[in-house]
Amino acid sequence: MISLTDAQLNAWLISFIWPLTRILGLIMVAPAFGHRSVPGRVKIGLGIFITLIVAPTLPPMPDVGLGSWHGLFILAQQLLIGIAIGFTMRIAFAAVEAAGEIIGLQMGLGFASFFDPQSAGQTLVLARFFNMLAMLIFLAVNAHLLLIGILVESFQSLPISHQPLSAGGFYNLAAYGSTVFSTGLQLSLPLIAVLLMTNLALGILTRSAPQLNIFAIGFPITLGVGLIVLNLTLPYFGPLFEQLIQNGLKASSMVIQTLRPG
Repeated sequence: MISLTDAQLNAWLISFIWPLTRILGLIMVAPAFGHRSVPGRVKIGLGIFITLIVAPTLPPMPDVGLGSWHGLFILAQQLLIGIAIGFTMRIAFAAVEAAGEIIGLQMGLGFASFFDPQSAGQTLVLARFFNMLAMLIFLAVNAHLLLIGILVESFQSLPISHQPLSAGGFYNLAAYGSTVFSTGLQLSLPLIAVLLMTNLALGILTRSAPQLNIFAIGFPITLGVGLIVLNLTLPYFGPLFEQLIQNGLKASSMVIQTLRPG
């Protein structure tokens, strides 16, 4: 008969549950993995599969009971670490969507919106297009595998411990959130400049020929110029999105390093 002590059972459980919590935290919010179109069973199955591979290579776990207050504290910590890693990469995609929102509004496509199940709200069609383009680049450069690699390496650089996390990591995560506005504006600047010159030309034309109906001719001209410029600049967005994804991966590693206690 096989007999198990409480200490052995607790050791087996914590060596599986705590890493699984960190991995599921990333899968829950990371791009591609955390999309609402991915079934929950697939997410949980992927998390369990990665945990079964990673668990035997992890450092020794703290000798803490899983159901104790310290065990629940460590469980919450692992969830926060996984969410922080995935959310950092999510910020890069938010910057891409912000660029699409700005360009769409300047072109007059503010009415062209639809329900986005990921954000559970209305999203401009151009922002959705940019998000899909960035997602394809994210998968093409194997950034999803690199993100999993960063997560696995985090168990060595930030091992599971009962010590509280450093607040510097969350500060860096909040500071990286400024990328949404700065990078989004930088990506949309070329089209904003062209559309601004178009609006100035329309204003001068209206002053010289007051009989023209600016509302009748302004919208199709602005929309047409925006589509032409977007078609010309679209090949240049790919390398920029790839660089933004690489910066997101570097920011994820930086957040892990700054979350280390002490």
